Amino acid sequence: MKVKECMCNQVFSCTPSTTVYDAAKLMQTNHVGCIPVCDNQNCMVGLVTDRDLVLRCIATDKNAKQTPISEIMTTNVCTCKPDDDMSNAQSKMGNEQIRRLPVVGNDGQVVGMLTLGDIAQNDLEIGQQQVSDTINSICDDEEKNAE
Repeated sequence: MKVKECMCNQVFSCTPSTTVYDAAKLMQTNHVGCIPVCDNQNCMVGLVTDRDLVLRCIATDKNAKQTPISEIMTTNVCTCKPDDDMSNAQSKMGNEQIRRLPVVGNDGQVVGMLTLGDIAQNDLEIGQQQVSDTINSICDDEEKNAE
């Protein structure tokens, strides 16, 4: 199975100058836990998660209405391509301990998002054992890092 057969095609993004507050509202309105940060050609320059909002903005006492998302976003984001095999994408997610993997085209533009939820919804096509192994590898690594 290819990533493009499993990923979510509807991706909401923001620009580096978007405020943390506006990015949080975008997440809330669209019921998503992360959004890619893109330049004016829709090429990803970073990623921000709901956890980033809490740990890098609120917990550090930044003003969410004045702080640009570029100050708290993650750069050097792990991505995959639409034509990648799901097994490769799942390996990346497990190795990097991430629950969401942006999908970018050859031109660097964001075309989708692959999440653990997407993988779980396709467990019959992917294989229930492989889905379970992916979730376990992400959770096992997260538990080790929390100690």
